Amino acid sequence: MFNYGIKRWVIKYKSPGCLCKKCKRTFFPPAYENISTSKYGHNLFAWVIYQNIGRLASQNAIVEDLEETFGYRFSESMVQEMKIKAAREYQKTTDKLLLKIITGNLIHIDETKISAKGANNYVWAITNMENIVYLYNTTRESDMIKEKLRGFKGVLVSDFYTAYDSITCPQQKCLIHLIRDMNEDILKNPFDEEMKALGKEFTMILSPIVKTIDKYGLKRHHFSKHKHQVAVFFRKVKNEEYTSDSANNFKRRFTKYSDKLFTFLDYDGVPWNNNNAEHAIKRFVKLRRAIGGSSTAKGIQEYLVLLSICETLHLKNASFLKFLISGDTDIDMFLAKKTQ
Repeated sequence: MFNYGIKRWVIKYKSPGCLCKKCKRTFFPPAYENISTSKYGHNLFAWVIYQNIGRLASQNAIVEDLEETFGYRFSESMVQEMKIKAAREYQKTTDKLLLKIITGNLIHIDETKISAKGANNYVWAITNMENIVYLYNTTRESDMIKEKLRGFKGVLVSDFYTAYDSITCPQQKCLIHLIRDMNEDILKNPFDEEMKALGKEFTMILSPIVKTIDKYGLKRHHFSKHKHQVAVFFRKVKNEEYTSDSANNFKRRFTKYSDKLFTFLDYDGVPWNNNNAEHAIKRFVKLRRAIGGSSTAKGIQEYLVLLSICETLHLKNASFLKFLISGDTDIDMFLAKKTQ
């Protein structure tokens, strides 16, 4: 595979057999066996994985493209074997990405369903805006995530799924989710004046903060002027007596998450929404459509190893295909070579 086209080589490896004088066993030199373990070259391997993960092409489509391009008919099992091999080789790459995320100062997290042989399972996207890792679990319970995030001391940005509440670290709940929920309740109850007033008061608190972010970025130095208004809002909501069910529901929600709604005011670089994790989940959803619901749990985990690397490179404006072709398993080393 070249910058301006594709060529095909058919390579034949030959080696004399060797005879062990002690056991009389015939064998081939290790160098020859390492070369001949696969009859497919590395560039073809990289191209197949790129098509499958980077371009979300189905295994059948990849086989058809190979026949059209090279004139050879490969079996779909060849693509599957390459995916298994790639996941095994790059598992340590994904492990390193997860370690980078956990030892950092910020994590965005979100989850979604996936079907494995008809059973509902779950995939989590964990990102710090520079790296992405996708994790698989058979349930939506928090045990796996708590174990993976053990030792994380930064700020966790998430939606309002209660499983995240048990993770012991500073947390920022996605305010876009909260606004969306409030707007839905107001639309469902157009004559609920208490709910309208509560929504308006929250907007009056958040709007100037967003203007500050637009002007200065996510800098806590510029957030100090907003903290008093936030504290006044929480006190007012706590002491208010509502007759509306919707308003009371949000009063309980504001009270429960009072320490998790404006955490970003105390930190540099912590967003007030969970858009980064949601974007990562959307990328996985595209992969989910491509692979359908016939994959096994093991197969899904293999996809996630490779998707983690693909999406991390995308965040870094680097080529997934070139990374695969390079033979590197360390993303930092690959990027360093690019700058030399």
